Amino acid sequence: MAQADHPPNGAAEASVVFDLVLAGDRVLVDGAFAPAEVAVRDGRIARVAGPGAAFRAAHRVRLTDDEVLIPGLVDTHVHVNEPGRTDWEGFETATRAAAAGGVTTIVDMPLNSIPSTTSVAALAVKRVRATGRVFVDVGFWGGIVPGNEAELVPLAEAGVFGFKCFLVDSGVPEFPPVPAEAMERAMAVLAGAHPDSLVIVHAEDAAVIDAAPHPHSRDYADFLASRPDAAEATAITAVIDAARRTGARAHLLHLSSAASLDAIARARADGVRLTVETCPHYLALTAEEVPAGAAAFKCCPPIRGAANRDALWGALEAGVIDTVVSDHSPAPAAVKFAGDGDFAVAWGGIASLQLGLPVVWTEARRRGIRLERVVEWMSGAPARLVGLAGKGAIAEGADADLAILAPDEAFTVDAATLQQRHPITPYDGRELVGAVRATYLAGREVDGSVARGRLLRAARSEGGPGDVA
Repeated sequence: MAQADHPPNGAAEASVVFDLVLAGDRVLVDGAFAPAEVAVRDGRIARVAGPGAAFRAAHRVRLTDDEVLIPGLVDTHVHVNEPGRTDWEGFETATRAAAAGGVTTIVDMPLNSIPSTTSVAALAVKRVRATGRVFVDVGFWGGIVPGNEAELVPLAEAGVFGFKCFLVDSGVPEFPPVPAEAMERAMAVLAGAHPDSLVIVHAEDAAVIDAAPHPHSRDYADFLASRPDAAEATAITAVIDAARRTGARAHLLHLSSAASLDAIARARADGVRLTVETCPHYLALTAEEVPAGAAAFKCCPPIRGAANRDALWGALEAGVIDTVVSDHSPAPAAVKFAGDGDFAVAWGGIASLQLGLPVVWTEARRRGIRLERVVEWMSGAPARLVGLAGKGAIAEGADADLAILAPDEAFTVDAATLQQRHPITPYDGRELVGAVRATYLAGREVDGSVARGRLLRAARSEGGPGDVA
């Protein structure tokens, strides 16, 4: 672990300039690892310099030879579930898990909480519940549901980072899906009022899924057949067409199917304002390895085959997929394992907020992909996606949100030791590499006891990113 030292009292204290200095031989600056010292004042990175800068500080941390310093990760797809389903997760446990995994900013999804974030009043309720309970910085998505079109512009002006909709049943009654026509109307409203606002879409087509077989079964192949590639392809076409016609910014959530990669690439080449994310489970897991009745692996859209996984990695490297985020969607055991391994009954969501970085890095390293690229996909790119200019980089003026990572340290996942509320994960017992040894938020180490996280507003709102809601 990095070694800390403190200057003696007296004259040395009187000469203190910076609050914190972190120094190491591998610090990620401008896309490359190099020796550097990072000086922090008032929660921001004040100076970045080469070794030997000898900055004076109240507190110094020297990284050990096996450690690297990276910007804190930005996870724009997290289901916190509070209020209403706090027994599923909650702000305290979710943000502790985030910090333990090197994540310093999350953006909370509008559903699974009650009320869902589909009105300004509901957003206010969520902010009240989050105040004083978050260990990392937290922003919020709004939602698009039938009948709330008049709430979209007020929610945008209240600081949400964009708007989520489903084109298929969401799994919870408080957040019903919308038809493609309603999604397009919402895009048009937002493109006119707030052109940079994002419409983020769970892109699976309800008609295709309804027509697929849905047997009660412990066989994962049966579940996979119930959520075919065609469901994603049909819905993605609808999103692309609506974004093309309205000029809105559209974002495809949790892409699992490689079948639409060519269509996505063509749309982007045509100037459609389209971005795409995928998730650690689609990059690390395969349908072939899911045991019978192993509901911890169930998510929607589903984990697909090994060849599909390889194609997703290729799309990441080619820039067709922009970001990697967790889609952390936990549930209690009684819900997650409902039906005793019947995939048709079990809750569809994977809890992996704390493990995202080592999961992706383990697979990336196996493929010869550099850590610098992984950090870009999980930190810099998602920060840019939602307009958080002070996040996602070790640079002067940026927030001092940092993580110390031992990229070669191997460990075996023990679900019982994770900070999330329920010890359920498909990675239990899996060997990974890349241990997060410390996380800093605004220049202070997150210890899990004092909740110093801020509630963030999108830049178009009155306050601006980083302001307390």
